[in-house]
Amino acid sequence: MGRVVWQERIVIAPDLHHGDPCIKGTRIPVAMIVGSLADGMTSTQIREAYPQLTEEDIRAALAYAAELRHQEFVAPLPG
Repeated sequence: MGRVVWQERIVIAPDLHHGDPCIKGTRIPVAMIVGSLADGMTSTQIREAYPQLTEEDIRAALAYAAELRHQEFVAPLPG
């Protein structure tokens, strides 16, 4: 299985959810999807809560987050 092309599924527009990256055709922010996965939700649980999402949408959110990570340094928490 290849990596999904996130550019085909994610839109960033100033008039959509304050310019936050969202899944095309929805107002669902990428950060909500990635955060839900980090909190322990499965992709199935996310799709049940947001039936307009597909598995590819969720993979696109992760691909977007992975690409961002390559582009910027995130400082570790102190301690």
